[in-house]
Amino acid sequence: MPYVAVVDDEEPVRKALRRLLRAAGLQADSYASGQEFLDAAAQRQPDCVVLDLHMPGMSGLQALRKLQAAGRALPIVIITAHDEPATREQCLAAGATAFLRKPLDERLLLNAISAALSLGAHARR
Repeated sequence: MPYVAVVDDEEPVRKALRRLLRAAGLQADSYASGQEFLDAAAQRQPDCVVLDLHMPGMSGLQALRKLQAAGRALPIVIITAHDEPATREQCLAAGATAFLRKPLDERLLLNAISAALSLGAHARR
């Protein structure tokens, strides 16, 4: 069963996404910050990450770049309430597989995660 990590500083968002992912048949854990996720991912690497862009401390883009710099290219779906074209381009250029605007459409999110998991499975072969 694929394992998806949800990283968002808002507890209601984390709870809702974790519930949605579990209902879709995925294992899911959530983290309140980029650093909390990076620390946990050192022990158990997820198959996909749903990563909020704007968080206190470390932004989603900074967390994505830290993963890339460590050679840990994971399929990442960026979520944000602030969809700015330049930021979208930066995230996609840094390796994000999708960039979705909040409030999230559940079907779009699940499709983006499915596509990201497929990409990740191909990359591991």
